[in-house]
Amino acid sequence: MTDTELIPAPRAVEGPPGPGAALGRDTTLWAAPGTETTERWLRGALGAALGLPLRPGPQDGAGVRLLLDDALAPEAYRLDASADAGVEIRGGDAAGVFWGAQTLRQLIGPDAFRRAPVRPDTVLTVAPRVVEDAPRFRWRGLMLDVARHFMPKDGVLRYLDLMAAHKLNVLHFHLTDDQGWRVEIGRYPELTRTGSWRARTKYGHRASPLWEDKPHGGHYTRDDIREIVAYAAERHITVVPEIDIPGHSQAAIAAYPELGNTDVVDTAALTVWDTWGVSENVLAPTDATLRFYEGVFEELLELFPSEFIHVGGDECPKAQWRSSPAAQARIRELGLADEDELQSWFIKHFDRWLTARGRRLIGWDEILEGGLAEGAAVSSWRGYAGGIAAARAGHDVVMCPEQQVYLDHRQDAGADEPVPIGFVRTLEDVYRFEPVPSGLTREEAAHVLGTQANVWTEVMENQARVDYQVFPRLAAFAEVAWSALPAPDARDFTGFERRMAAHYRRLDALGVGYRPPAGPLPWQRRPGVLGRPIDGPPPNK
Repeated sequence: MTDTELIPAPRAVEGPPGPGAALGRDTTLWAAPGTETTERWLRGALGAALGLPLRPGPQDGAGVRLLLDDALAPEAYRLDASADAGVEIRGGDAAGVFWGAQTLRQLIGPDAFRRAPVRPDTVLTVAPRVVEDAPRFRWRGLMLDVARHFMPKDGVLRYLDLMAAHKLNVLHFHLTDDQGWRVEIGRYPELTRTGSWRARTKYGHRASPLWEDKPHGGHYTRDDIREIVAYAAERHITVVPEIDIPGHSQAAIAAYPELGNTDVVDTAALTVWDTWGVSENVLAPTDATLRFYEGVFEELLELFPSEFIHVGGDECPKAQWRSSPAAQARIRELGLADEDELQSWFIKHFDRWLTARGRRLIGWDEILEGGLAEGAAVSSWRGYAGGIAAARAGHDVVMCPEQQVYLDHRQDAGADEPVPIGFVRTLEDVYRFEPVPSGLTREEAAHVLGTQANVWTEVMENQARVDYQVFPRLAAFAEVAWSALPAPDARDFTGFERRMAAHYRRLDALGVGYRPPAGPLPWQRRPGVLGRPIDGPPPNK
């Protein structure tokens, strides 16, 4: 193992002379107050993978030591490994210690990423290293859409582990859409009883003539959500929930028809949408609708302690509002200019509502239309323009442009893609993504909280397909979000590919069904078969 194989790349690595730190059954673990999450993780994950008890030991022992260091910045860490001193991880806070432990795991090797030892009673050696590291951005996120295709709870927990292994710290949890409502709301049971199931599903993208003629659905109970949030917190990941309003709401309207524009649509006949795209069925701009969603958000705030609550706000068709006498009367009553301002009124209401409860609203960049309250933030998805406008207006922004970091988009121009949709975005394309838009002043650029990769699941019907689309590109994205990289054109993609050769072994140990790189890796060749790679047809072929 060499320091050049770490992903994401650390800021500084030194390899002092001398033997490395040995890890065996007698290795002890000492944890200072404030480092308990990493202590539990090391015993539960690393201990299980390597068969190490990691019993408590003295601070001055040559085992593993965890401690906080006020001289380090938040999330920063320093890892020292040597034969005499063992392994010491110092963090600027508890999260920094945890990220240092993720680096230690990589330094040990692929066996550290398994769930049980494959080489028990083996004494492992961590090469002598001093690693100093800190993240570039405070928001390093993954948006996971579980509305289009439901991911059972265990799959979500697995993705939290995969995020932690890549030093990502925000799960943007897309819980509702036209095709499904995935979170239990106690006062509105029909949201999951009716809204979480659809009768059939479009197979492939929206132009596909194929259908999967069987019910699809599922939801997370309140206790499931508590478990997911707690599991994430143990890994220093914040879960930001998204409840989409006022568009992308057909599943909610199918459950409670009074939420829709009943004067122009027979909402009682609506079902959870079974195809992709943007449904014309949007929420009615009534006081009753506002009270309903206030009830939804009240329960959501009990479950999610995150600073930000995502309200969607994107792709809201206005046709029903234009033809609805009730909606037109509401526009006149509120003194609004048009339907666009009606959407802005809807978002501003919940901006004020969340602010009054100590939370911050975040939404897709369409929420900029009509102006925002001071504390609101923007997820810039339609390119860089929304992020630039938000930052210049003094709003915080998370950069997630479709053209660069939508991981549902195809990875190659060839015909071997399982469902070849969207832009071609290769591993190198993602590696050269720059989250901070050019042209911003230093003060404006400070509003870029960070970046996230988005995983929309219309064409990802199961965990295997999600893995195939997300990896290995998420590893490149994680380095963009964490590491202090040079300008995109100056980035060493060849060096990154070289480090990925080791990282694929870690992903193999984690059971990740990533898209194979071009050309076989060294261990994917069968000896005695003319070096022919072990391969097979891509998924769904």
